This record gives sequence, C-alpha cells and structure tokens, in this order.
Amino acid sequence: MTNLFLRQLHLTLRCCALLIALLLPLSALADTWQLQVGAQNGDKAHQALAFLPNEIWIHSGDSITWTFQTNEVHTVTFLQPGQVRPSRFAGCPSAPSGVTPDFSVFDGTACVNSGVVSNNSMLASPPTYTVIFPVTGSFKLVCLAHPNMTATIHVLALSTPLPHDQAFYDKQANRQRADLLSDVMTSAHNHPGSNDVTAGVGHIMGNGGGTQTISVMRFMDATKVIHVGETVEWTSAEAVTNHTITFGPEPDPLNQIPPSANVTMDADGARHAFITSPSDVVHSGFITQPPQDRIGLPQAPLSVTRFRVTFTQPGVYQYKCVLHDELGMVGEIIVLR
Repeated sequence: MTNLFLRQLHLTLRCCALLIALLLPLSALADTWQLQVGAQNGDKAHQALAFLPNEIWIHSGDSITWTFQTNEVHTVTFLQPGQVRPSRFAGCPSAPSGVTPDFSVFDGTACVNSGVVSNNSMLASPPTYTVIFPVTGSFKLVCLAHPNMTATIHVLALSTPLPHDQAFYDKQANRQRADLLSDVMTSAHNHPGSNDVTAGVGHIMGNGGGTQTISVMRFMDATKVIHVGETVEWTSAEAVTNHTITFGPEPDPLNQIPPSANVTMDADGARHAFITSPSDVVHSGFITQPPQDRIGLPQAPLSVTRFRVTFTQPGVYQYKCVLHDELGMVGEIIVLR
C-alpha cells in the first residue's frame, strides 16, 4: 500500500507541475541574464569600452540586464536594421529625449536606447538597464558613445537548448576584462620629440561577437617644461575615442564642440593656437581618428589628429580633455623665459 500510495503521489505531483507550467505565462518561465558594460582599472586611466561579454545565446522571452561599471559614459542601444546611427545625445528619434524606459522590449521593429549612463559616483549598486527579447533572431547591440563597441544577442526558440549558462558568461566577462585592461595592450605609445604629448592611446579588438576597444584616458608626458616661443604638439594615438585639449573653462554644449575662435589651421591640417596668458581660453575641438572606411560608402575624409599651441609668455598653463577630465585626463605646461 505504501509503494502504491507513493507512486500515485509522485504521478499527481508531476501532473500538477505540468499543469502549472502550462498555465503560467511565458514571462514567468523566462530567465534574466546578467552582463556588464565597460570596465576600468583603479586610477580610471585604462577604460575597456566593451560589453562584457559581447556575445550571448538566450531564449525568446528572456531578458538581459546590463550593469554599468565605470565612470566613463556608455549606452545600451538596439537600432532598427538599416537605421542611421544617431548621436549619443539624440538616441532613438521616436522616444522622448531619445531614451526608452527600463525593461523595454526589442523585437527589431523599433529602436531601444538606455540613454547615456555611467557609474560616475561609483555607487555600491551601479546603474542597470534591462531589455526583453520576445522574438527569435540575432540582434546587434551598440554603444552610441563609442563606435567600435558592439555585441551580438542570439535569441533562440524555447525548444532549442542553450549552449552556455550564466556561470560561463561570468567567466568570459572576467577573462575579456583582464585581456582588455592588461598593460601589454595599452602601453604602446612613443614620443618623437621633447615637446610632444600623446593625447590618449587606443586599440580595437575583434571577436565573434563584435568589436571592443581599450583606451588609455591620459595625456602621455602630460607635464612639459618649455621656454617662451616654443610650441607643444598633442597627437591622438586613439583608435576611435574623441579627446580635446582645452585651456580654460569647458565649452557648452559638449555634443558638438567646435574649436575656439582663436584656433587656426596649419598647412598640414593640424590646428594651431597662440597663448599669451594662463587666463586665455583655448579649445582644440575634437581630436580623433577618422571613421573606418566601408565598402559601398564614400571614403571618409581625414580628421584632425594634431593640435599645436605656441606659448608667448611665461607662466603655468593647465589643460584638460573636457570629455575625460573626471577620469584624470589633465596636464600642465610650464613656460620659462
């Protein structure tokens, strides 16, 4: 009797479990996956501009929560196929202020965008953004703040087994973070002259999920001691990240910063300014590499990668990158007679 009772009880429990599964909405059976946005080292100089990891396989109905780990700004953005890429400030054209709410649904028919997010105060609980994926397909994830920061989300049918679990993606994120932030990847820069400053260093890395960028948000040899009449030249060694060389207050707004009116252009395309006092306001505008060329599109023109300043009076001249000064990207020029 006891064995018969146990068998009947077991059968009843199985039937109840099956009935509950059938009655529950798909959302109750869905999983939420945890991924990360960006990484940085202790002094915030090395910034991994990457989704960690940047490729994942999930089921339809699942959601992904991205945690923003760094002081550097990022976005979690899904564009419609063929949509013209907006600026990080514009975001999704159809959404108020370009931002779609947390737990937005992406099915490929409308843009989804977190807006610009960072963990600028280094909160114990960093900001997050969650997206729900109701339909199958492979979808491209981008950061509007960094052109070569991409990822791929593979959404499979519920009947298809998933190749990896959350523990696998956690380990992969840790491995990618360590590779991107390693000194080997970010130490390559040179100084061809005593009055030269490298304005940031960056490399692009690719894998099966997309591209990732590692950037050193620093001026290399940021402090220079020169004499009146000499010129200092800043050169970008970045792969994609914009920087500025700014003396004086930050210009406003920061989304499209032109050079200040006292900046001219040399014959070789470099921008050039003359500074006569530590109180002068001089702003380089964006110093950056041009976008990568793509087959079928017009060739991208050369961009401005150099900025020169000639100092005509002695003094101590402090400068910064207005986009990354909070990360420590600042410097000083000491001009002697």
